[in-house]
Amino acid sequence: MNKVAESGIITLNLEQFLPEEEAVSSFDIKPFLFREMIVKEKDFRQMLSEHDWSQYEGKHVAVFCSADAIIPMWAYMLIASYLQAYAAKVHSGSKETVLRMLLLDAIENIDVDTYLDKRVVIKGCGDTVMPEAAYMSITQKLKPVVKSLMFGEPCSTVPVYKKK
Repeated sequence: MNKVAESGIITLNLEQFLPEEEAVSSFDIKPFLFREMIVKEKDFRQMLSEHDWSQYEGKHVAVFCSADAIIPMWAYMLIASYLQAYAAKVHSGSKETVLRMLLLDAIENIDVDTYLDKRVVIKGCGDTVMPEAAYMSITQKLKPVVKSLMFGEPCSTVPVYKKK
């Protein structure tokens, strides 16, 4: 008899909410800068107009600058205006920041009715190291609806919350 299988515990692996890495592209401003340090408006606009924007089709684009340069706000606006025709969405920050944000958005959009009055274990071990924010977010999302919330594996859990 498999007591874990008969317990009715739902195991939730946060990795299932990770976006595909290919869904996010990076756009580094550095190569568009004069001497990789300065925005020269005329040259900057020219380089942007000649750039192949179609490579960002349907992707989330992380816009950042890897150089220690002061980028005027209008430059970000100009890049966003070019990307808008192709990208699913334009974000400010690194690819890692955007992937984390998309993960948290996916957790926020979970249909909690699936977990109503259920015993749920948030899987603790996996192939990918998950950010702490993901565990905090799933806790806040599920605590109001679950019977109990645990961390770990069904055979060895750490209780987090139990409805009284």
